[in-house]
Amino acid sequence: MLKRMNVLRGKKILITGGTGSLGTALTKRLLKEDVDVIRIFSRNENKQVMMQEQFSDSRLRFFIGDVRDRERLQRALQDVDILFHAAALKHVPVIEYNPFEAIKTNVIGTQNVLEASLDQDVGIVVGIGTDKAVSPLNTYGATKLIMEKLFVTVNNYVNPKHNRTRFYAVRYGNVVGSSGSVIPKFIEQIKKYNKITITDPKMTRFSITMDEALDFILNTLAKAKGGEVFVPKMRAYRIDVLKEVLFELLGKAKVQKIPIRPGEKIHEALINHDEVRYTLESKEDYMIVGPLEKISKLPHRFKNYHRASFDSEYSSNKVQLIPKNELKEIIKTSSLL
Repeated sequence: MLKRMNVLRGKKILITGGTGSLGTALTKRLLKEDVDVIRIFSRNENKQVMMQEQFSDSRLRFFIGDVRDRERLQRALQDVDILFHAAALKHVPVIEYNPFEAIKTNVIGTQNVLEASLDQDVGIVVGIGTDKAVSPLNTYGATKLIMEKLFVTVNNYVNPKHNRTRFYAVRYGNVVGSSGSVIPKFIEQIKKYNKITITDPKMTRFSITMDEALDFILNTLAKAKGGEVFVPKMRAYRIDVLKEVLFELLGKAKVQKIPIRPGEKIHEALINHDEVRYTLESKEDYMIVGPLEKISKLPHRFKNYHRASFDSEYSSNKVQLIPKNELKEIIKTSSLL
């Protein structure tokens, strides 16, 4: 915790996609630290006004802008110390129908962020990833995989004599209550239509609370050397157990069986079979997927890390499942109901 506070103290911070669910929660957390300025960079004017009223803090600055616009990014990133890149199109069905737009935002937008960060000599640049990037089956996952690759390989452009920038990415599973995720969708269906749509009751999903996600992201700031993908060890839940929990909390509803959506998986993976070869893990419940060509050097750079103890993919159907009663408590305390 002390190292994290030292990393944040007096820093100018920018969050792309700052009015989204993660950006808003991250802003709230960062305002508790001794930061200098937090710049919110997003396209949504109305959300920025609402966010400004919600926090009412003189350290907040609001920039209307799009990551597709590199010139605007250049201006917004002047004198920034830490950048959290959370801007993305992320709804799987929408992206399947609008793939060109996803590439413009998730891929070209990321390139713009990285190049502008290099030009402005930003200190730390963190890419917010997703388990959908692992062996991607849909366009969203493919664009986020490229985002990760860009964050890893852009370090080749960093000249230590002229740049202080460290680029790295974090990758985790579904955040409880994030927009477009399954739990708020099911809650809305039960309340509005008295039904719930399920593809496969045995489907599993990784799960992390917003507070856990924020702790994970912020704790990596002091650890990253540049070029890594940090992954937390996570638990998962089954869709049929989630259904039972919501029925107990909201009352029973009809179950409508629907076909699996385009690009949807039965089980998600945080690390695939091939990545295990260059993955390190620690007792701190974190894993690091390092660049393949540097894996032999990583244990020397990261004390208390060792080669991964598992030899197959780190999948949501192979990890510890969240007990039903605990899942119920997580949902009850998440303000989703």
